Amino acid sequence: MSGSKNTTTNIILVGVGGQGVLLVSTIIAEAAIRAGMDVKTNEVHGMAQRGGSVLAQVRFGEKVYSPLVWEGTADILIALEEVEALRHAHFLKKGGLAVVSAQRIIPVTVSSGKAQYPADIEARLARAFSNLIVLDALKTAHGLGNAKAANIVTLGAASRGMSALESHWNGAIEQCVAEKHRELNKRAFKAGGEYSK
Repeated sequence: MSGSKNTTTNIILVGVGGQGVLLVSTIIAEAAIRAGMDVKTNEVHGMAQRGGSVLAQVRFGEKVYSPLVWEGTADILIALEEVEALRHAHFLKKGGLAVVSAQRIIPVTVSSGKAQYPADIEARLARAFSNLIVLDALKTAHGLGNAKAANIVTLGAASRGMSALESHWNGAIEQCVAEKHRELNKRAFKAGGEYSK
């Protein structure tokens, strides 16, 4: 799919504060740098420290002039939470790849009774995205020994849409992850990459 050096690959990453959106965007950027690409990223937007909605953008290619991904132009949407995938679906271009962790984090508006979490979330995801991978990244990460690696499992599944970076992922993980967590994250990435629908 995406990732030749002559084209720009646009990636949107979304989730909830505390899920590791920033780490995933940093690993993608590092892998792209290692692949000899020009990379632009933006700051993470949202209430990252308070459990609020978080959005990050990464763009890489031969020459990238802006970090901003416009609506309808993202090649890949990586969502660490299901409702966040729907909330940001408008960024993905037609036929773009959506990789969604089947995780539900109940927002304050729902827990306080002011809103309801969609009961038909799976059906909504299927309608919103024609090219969709939904995986239980939390369960996979828990099986590897640390549920916090769910973000890297999800990244592993999304990596098949970034073929130009294939040989650079492990080096990027080593660069971006603390030494004591590197092997776990490499295993999490591999497990996500091997995930099949």
